Order: sequence, then structure tokens, then C-alpha cells
Amino acid sequence: MDNIQLIILDAQKEIEQVSSKAVLTQIRARYLGKQSPFNSLLSQLKSLPNQQKAEFGKKLNLAKVELNRIFDEKFNFLTDLEIQKKIEEEKIDISLPGYKLERGSKHPCQLIIDQIEDFFLQRGYIVKQGSDVELEKFNFEFLNIPKDHPSRDMQDTFYISDDLLLRSQTSGMQAHTMQEKNGIGPIKMICPGKTYRRDDDRTHSHQFSQCEGLVISEDCNLACLMETLTEFLQFIFGKNRQVRFRPSYFPFTEPSIEADVSCFECNGKGCDLCKHTGWIEVLGAGMVHPNVLRLNGFDSNKYQGFAFGVGIERLAMLKYGVDDIRKFFNNDIAFLKQFSKEN
Repeated sequence: MDNIQLIILDAQKEIEQVSSKAVLTQIRARYLGKQSPFNSLLSQLKSLPNQQKAEFGKKLNLAKVELNRIFDEKFNFLTDLEIQKKIEEEKIDISLPGYKLERGSKHPCQLIIDQIEDFFLQRGYIVKQGSDVELEKFNFEFLNIPKDHPSRDMQDTFYISDDLLLRSQTSGMQAHTMQEKNGIGPIKMICPGKTYRRDDDRTHSHQFSQCEGLVISEDCNLACLMETLTEFLQFIFGKNRQVRFRPSYFPFTEPSIEADVSCFECNGKGCDLCKHTGWIEVLGAGMVHPNVLRLNGFDSNKYQGFAFGVGIERLAMLKYGVDDIRKFFNNDIAFLKQFSKEN
């Protein structure tokens, strides 16, 4: 019994002098581990008389419990000291300037898409999302552009297989929408999304974004189209912009028109930006060709419609004064930060 008390007293003396949790862990292993003095005493049980074994074993267990309690108290004490020391070393100097959290911003092209969607959603249009990979028949043939049509030469397309391609225009979604309706109108939809052509210079990219619009009903006409586009372009560029329309040609519309807005730089007087014409070309549009209606299941004697398409990057370049389309894709932080609401 005396040996048990001596072990506890020796352990207490060592514990009192410890200032490190690592050293304390080593001492604990020495007094309570497999090679500890308690285990040596435990081996003496078999040599004791039977009446003393129970009492000796009980004393031995109580001593181990007491020693564990002492070790735990010391460990907690050292932990508290470490926390207190860390708090004192990491005091905040409130006189130091604070950290500015950088906030990102929407990409300028996304800002344009948001404005387009805001305008048309308020007028009852729905927004459709198409796939970047499209069947050739939806990209061309259902839009009145057969294989031998010369307009295909104007769109140098990325083909994946004989009948599968990266869409060169979002117009294919118009064909999908018409066929989903099974020849029953009305339809009012827009489809913003990425398109792909073999182009690469300051004003063209192999990847760019378009937004196509389609309206089909029994009574829409060219005047409805011109009014819609005038309101849309003035919504994007400002009420003071003048809008004009010129005859044009597209295989999927007849008649076809192109829309111009008065120059932002010279206000229509003529300058380098507008090539001294006073006008800047913005988008193409027209009345849906009767062949397109028929190819997609609509009765061209009952229904008519109009369609338009605009380049997202082109709108962004004109609205924000960007002189090179490649700036939209270079991830230049200095360029993109200009479009943050904080600036």
C-alpha cells in the first residue's frame, strides 16, 4: 500500500514542475502506460493471500483514477495558458486600415442579356435556352436554307459529323419552338445563347452570342415588328436614339429589313465611328418566310410572324464603347472591373 502512495507523490512532484503538454504526455505514459509502476504492482497480486487481493486491487484502481484526474487537471491548465497567450499575441490594432473585400461584377455581355430579357419579359415573351450542339436540319433546312443555298457560304460552320454541328445561329430554337406548338399559335419567344463560326478579328470571334426573337400570330405585321424594334433599341441605347430601317435579304424572312440607330458619337452628323453616314447598323429582322412556317407545321394562310436577331457582343461594343471583341474573352480584370456597380 505504501508503494502506491509513493508512486502518486512522485508523479505529483513531476506534474507540478511541467510547463509543456508534450512533456506532460510523456510523464503520463510513464506512470500509466504498459511499463508503468502500477503494472509492476499488479503483477504482485498473485503472490498475496486471497483475503488481501481484493483490497489491494481496489486501492490500485483508486490510485490510477486519482492520478488520471491530476494529469487531466494539469493538461487543462496548460491548455488554458496556451489560449491566453495566443489571445494576448493576436490583439487587433484598431488603428490599422481595414481590408477591402473585392466584389466581382457581371460580364458586360451578361449585362446586355439581362437588359434584353427585362425588355421582352415585360411584353409577354418567354425565354428559351437551346443546345450549343445542333442538328443541321434545325440550323439550316427548317429555316429555308437548303444544302445548296448560297447563304450557307456566309456561315463557315463547325461540323461535328455530317448532320451535327456547333450552331452558327440561335435561330434553330425558333424551329424547335414552332414544332413543339404543333402548328398552333401564338408564339412570343426569345433565345439568347452562344453561337460558333470560323471568324477571328477585332469585330468577329469564332465564339459569340446572339439573341433571336420570334413572334407568330394571326395578325402581327411589319408595323408591329418595326415598333417592337424601335422600342427595344431605344431601351438599350436611350430614348434620344433615332432608329431607321432598310430593306435587306435573309433566307428565313420575307420581306427582310436591317435596323440602324443614329450614331452615339456624332448624333447623326457623321464621324469615323459611323463611317460618316450618321447611322450604325445594329440588327437584322423581317417577316417569317411562308416556307419556314410550312416547314415547321404552321398554316401560312392562317398565321404570319416576325423574327429578329442581334449580336450580344455587338450591342455591348456599341453601348460601352469597346473597340475589340476579343476583350470580352480575355478575362482582363482591369477591363471587367469597369462594369462593376461600385465604380
